[in-house]
Amino acid sequence: MRSLVRELWFFTRSPAAVAAIIVLALLSSVAVTLGMAEIARERASIARVLQMQAVEDQALIDYAGDAGTFAYADFRPTWNAPSDLAFAALGQRDTAPSILRVRPLALEAQIYENEQRNAELALPGRFDLAFVAIYLAPLVVIILLHDLWSGEREAGRLHALRALPRAAWRVFLPRTGARAVLVGAAVLVPFLVGATLEGAPPAKALLFASATVGLLAFWTVLVVIVARFGSRSTVSAAVLAGLWFALTLVGPAATNLVVNAAVPTPDGALLARQNRDAVHGAWDLPRQETLDRFLELYPEWSDTEPMTEPFHWKWYFAFQQLGDVAVADVSTAYRDGVERREALAGLAGWLMPPVGFQRIMHRAAETDVEAQLAYQDRVRVFHTRLRTFYYPYLFEDRPFGAAEYALGPRFDDGPAEVVSPEEEAP
Repeated sequence: MRSLVRELWFFTRSPAAVAAIIVLALLSSVAVTLGMAEIARERASIARVLQMQAVEDQALIDYAGDAGTFAYADFRPTWNAPSDLAFAALGQRDTAPSILRVRPLALEAQIYENEQRNAELALPGRFDLAFVAIYLAPLVVIILLHDLWSGEREAGRLHALRALPRAAWRVFLPRTGARAVLVGAAVLVPFLVGATLEGAPPAKALLFASATVGLLAFWTVLVVIVARFGSRSTVSAAVLAGLWFALTLVGPAATNLVVNAAVPTPDGALLARQNRDAVHGAWDLPRQETLDRFLELYPEWSDTEPMTEPFHWKWYFAFQQLGDVAVADVSTAYRDGVERREALAGLAGWLMPPVGFQRIMHRAAETDVEAQLAYQDRVRVFHTRLRTFYYPYLFEDRPFGAAEYALGPRFDDGPAEVVSPEEEAP
């Protein structure tokens, strides 16, 4: 303990080192503040949409007069509420929608039309605590520890220190520990304040904190190894800067390119366009033939009357569902490709610890690909409930009004069984 206190006192005698810790703590605090503000905006947006839904419901009731009109204009909100730790690692929430309003029409285009976004704007990502921990905190570790041995050599004190019994344990280990603890505190203290204010579950907060500690421990060990064998401080700093560049920037980018090349997937925007083409193309096909194709998939409605008029809502919603059926294989391939890419990225995390620890942070915050796919599963389940709610009124020509509309399903942002496009569209 005395050695640790001594090293902390020595640390305060270095203005540059103190400034590095202060700047890191400020950046961590700013990242937590911005993350909490972003999550507050998302929650406010969700609350605003739900509040306005009652107004839209009343407008629809005043406007529509039959089941088909109700179903066509029935936009129902679904939402992916942020977790209590999402402020620390925004992850996929940076680009994926947190609110999606769906109606009983073809679903695939509704899900994937958000793929048409500006990739250049999405590239930098958000400034959150995970960014600070992954990219900035290792630089501070390098600054504080790269000259652990070479600095003493260049100051002419190394031979005298080595003459002391157990010099490594009495000098260098406490110095390393003290500085590593200060870096960890600069990142974790703002995180713990934010997690407390957000009411984050202790288990998940501990998982995020453990990933941060593990990441800093990895960089501390790596820096100490390089510093131990470095001949000069400038050489050690250059080597460590190269390692940081390789492990945090070049390596993950190269891995992403390799994974994307190894696992090709359909483009989400293209999938949405194919879905819309299949739906719009149905207007030029024989009506009864289209309806018969639908009834083959859903024989429970096979007793419906044949079409005798040019337009009927049951035919319209039948070819909407057939549009989803037409792209079910492509949609499944897209999802399978995303899952395989995610699995390969997980393997890369074992080779590049910064990537692995970043994935743990996003999993703890429930902002990773797995969380986004789970939200899509909930949307698919809800869409199935919504369209099948309208089918009896559409295919049996039942009267539909405000009382029936009030019986319609409402989205519940909770766990859902995995429903693939092929299961949703037999």
